[in-house]
Amino acid sequence: MDVLDLPVDRHKGWYLSLMAPNIKGPTFAWLDPSRLYFNSTALADCVKDLTNPFLKDTIDLVAGIDAMGFILGASVATVLGKGFLAVRKAGHLCVATETQNYTDYTGKEKTMEIRLDALKPGTRVLLVDQWVETGGTMKAAIQLVEKLGATVVGVAAVAIENTEGGKWIKDNYRFSHCIPDELQSQIDRKRLDSFSSFGN
Repeated sequence: MDVLDLPVDRHKGWYLSLMAPNIKGPTFAWLDPSRLYFNSTALADCVKDLTNPFLKDTIDLVAGIDAMGFILGASVATVLGKGFLAVRKAGHLCVATETQNYTDYTGKEKTMEIRLDALKPGTRVLLVDQWVETGGTMKAAIQLVEKLGATVVGVAAVAIENTEGGKWIKDNYRFSHCIPDELQSQIDRKRLDSFSSFGN
């Protein structure tokens, strides 16, 4: 599918076929979801699918995780009419912060941070990231929000894989994602049938 094409039937997740496979090896994520952002309708439909489950919830702030979560998080915040909080990789903020160590999907030890003046007890936060693979990054963001006394309303991502960490998130928090039930097994085996259109 050409990146700017639109199908006649825009069912949930139609835009997933726009995502590109990894061609650079194991140090990179297994696919590139950001290709769907080239298509304005695909991006709008993706954001709609992420926000629909939370439309009746009280949300004070949307937080997006560095870096690709900034794109979706800011888009979600705009649709919901809420402010946006950037959850940053450590060392990027020039103000007082709270930090949390974590292990990312590559197995690397990292630290993330949020500014101390953004959250207070009772603030209701929707956390957004592009993808949840092992769940380590999202779990650290949850811990950061809760350390400051705020409440995680839910977690939204294009996909949440059924790894141990992904299942922990699904079991403990409300969540939304863009994956139709029939595609979840492809996500979990890290190979979409649509990749065949890329010639790989």
